[in-house]
Amino acid sequence: MRPLLRIACRLIGEEWWPLLRGTLLAVAVLAAGVALLGLSGWFITAAGLAGLAGAGLLFDVFRPSAGVRFLALGRTAARYGERMLTHDATLKSLARLRVELLEALSKNPFSRLANLRAGEQLNRILRDVDTLDGLVLRLIIPFAAATLALIGALVALWLLVGLSLAVWVLAGFGTGSVAALAVVIVRARKPARQAFSAQNALRLRAIDLVAGRGEWLVAGETGLRTDHALAAERKLRDAFVDADRAERMSGLVMSITETIVSGGALLLGAWLVIEGKVDPAVAAIGFFATLALAEILGPIRRGLAELGPMTDAARRVTRMLDAPQPLVAPSAATTSRSSETILSFESVSFGHAEGARILDRFSLDLAAGEIVALTGASGAGKSTILQLAARMHRPTGGAISLLGSPIETWSETELRGQAAFLPQRSALLAGTVRETIRLADPQLDDGAIWALLSSVALDETVAARGGLDMRIGEAGSGLSGGESRRLALARVLARRPRLMLLDEPTEGLDRETALRVLSGIHRHMRANGAILLASHRAAEREFATRCHHVAAPASV
Repeated sequence: MRPLLRIACRLIGEEWWPLLRGTLLAVAVLAAGVALLGLSGWFITAAGLAGLAGAGLLFDVFRPSAGVRFLALGRTAARYGERMLTHDATLKSLARLRVELLEALSKNPFSRLANLRAGEQLNRILRDVDTLDGLVLRLIIPFAAATLALIGALVALWLLVGLSLAVWVLAGFGTGSVAALAVVIVRARKPARQAFSAQNALRLRAIDLVAGRGEWLVAGETGLRTDHALAAERKLRDAFVDADRAERMSGLVMSITETIVSGGALLLGAWLVIEGKVDPAVAAIGFFATLALAEILGPIRRGLAELGPMTDAARRVTRMLDAPQPLVAPSAATTSRSSETILSFESVSFGHAEGARILDRFSLDLAAGEIVALTGASGAGKSTILQLAARMHRPTGGAISLLGSPIETWSETELRGQAAFLPQRSALLAGTVRETIRLADPQLDDGAIWALLSSVALDETVAARGGLDMRIGEAGSGLSGGESRRLALARVLARRPRLMLLDEPTEGLDRETALRVLSGIHRHMRANGAILLASHRAAEREFATRCHHVAAPASV
C-alpha cells in the first residue's frame, strides 16, 4: 500500500485547494440527498396527518415545498461544481505525472532504452496513469465525503429523532458496509487485475495486428494474430463478468443491510411515537433519511473494486519515478570552449556488465575540418564508439574529451548543441516534413528547409508529394526506409553542430544517390567542425579525409 499512498499524496498535494473545495461540495451533495429525502418524508407525513385532523387548509405547504426545491437544485449545482473542480484538478495532476514518467524513462541507460518498444511503454504509462485517476475520484474523495456526510446525518438524527435511532443506524450500516466492502476487496481484486492485464494485452495485440497486417499477411500469420487478439478479448470479457459478479454480491449485502436497518428505523420511530417522544412526521424523517444513507457507500464500493489495479499501477509508477539518475550530472554551462581537437578518445574501453568487452584501449583524435570513417568488421564496436562520443554510454576505462574538455563535464543542453548523432535507427514523429525539420531549428524558413532536402537528395520526392506540407505517419510511415533515414539526416544537418556522428548515413542508397548525399553533408559541415562516421561502403571511405580501423578485442 505504500506506493498507493505515495501517489495519493502526490496527486492531492499538487492540487489540494481545488480538491478540498470539491470534497466539500461532494459532502454537500450527499447531505442534500439525505436532507431531501428526509424532508420529503416529513412533508408527506405531516401533510397527511394535517388532512386527517381536518387542518389541511391551515397546513403551510409552501415553505417545505420550497425547501425541497432548494435542496434538489442545490444538490444538482453542488454536483456540477464538485465534478468540475475534482476532475480538473485530478487531470492536471495526472498530466504532470505523465511528463514526469516520460522524463524518468528517458534517464534509463541508452542500452536499455534501445531495447524498449516505444508503443508498449507509452501504452503502459497511459494505462497506469488512467487507472490512477480513480484513486482520487472514485476512492479518496467518495470515502472522505461519505464519512463526513454520515457523521453529520447521525448527529442530525440524534438531535431530531433520538439517540437510539442514531446508534441503530450507525451499528447497522457500520456492520453491513464493512461486510459489503470486504466482499468487494476479496472477490473483485483478482478479476479487476485480470481485466487490466487483458485490456492492456488486447490493445497491444490489436495495434500489432493492424500495424503489421502486411507482414502477417505475407507470413501467413494473420489468422494466428487475430486469434491472439480475440483470446485477449475473451479474457477481458470473463474478467469483467467476474468483477461484476463480485460487485453484485456486495450490492446484495448492502441491499439486505438497507432493508434491515430501514425496517429497524421504522420500528424505532413507531416506538418513539407510541412513547410520545416524537410526533409521526419527525419519526418519518428517521426512516426516509435511513433510506438515503444507504446510497452513500455505492461510489466507495465501485472504487474498491478497482483497488487491485490501482495498487499495481502505483507500484509500477513509483518504480519508474525512482529510475536511476542520468549517466552524467550536468555542470555549469560553459559556452566559450574551443579547441582544434574536436574529439579525443584516450585508451577507452567499454563492455556491458553482462557481456564481453566491445572496445579495449581505443584511441582516436579528431581535428577540426576532418572527416574520419571508422572501418572494421561488423561487431567490432564502430556504432559503440559513436554512442560513447554522444555520451549515451559511460566508458569502463579511459577518457573522452570534446573540444578539449572531459565529456562528462558538459551539460546535456550544451553537449547536444555541439554534437549531433544520427543512429542506424532514427526516430520520426507524425507530422509534416516542415515540422520534422524544424524540430532541429524552429527558426528555419522554407528556403533553408528546401536546401537541406536537396542536400540529402529528398527534394524531388517531397515536391512530388505535396511539398513541405506533406504529412508522414508515426515512425516515418509513408516514406521508404531510405527516405526516412535521409529526412532524419536533414534534421541533423539543420543543427549545424561542431561534431556530427553518423552511423552508416548512406546505407541502402545507390552509389549515385549516396555520393549526392555525402556531398550535401560536406556542404553543411562547419568550417571548424568535424565528422565521425561508421562506414561499410567504399563511397563513404572515399568521402572521408582518413579512415581509422577498429579491431575487435582479442576476447571477442
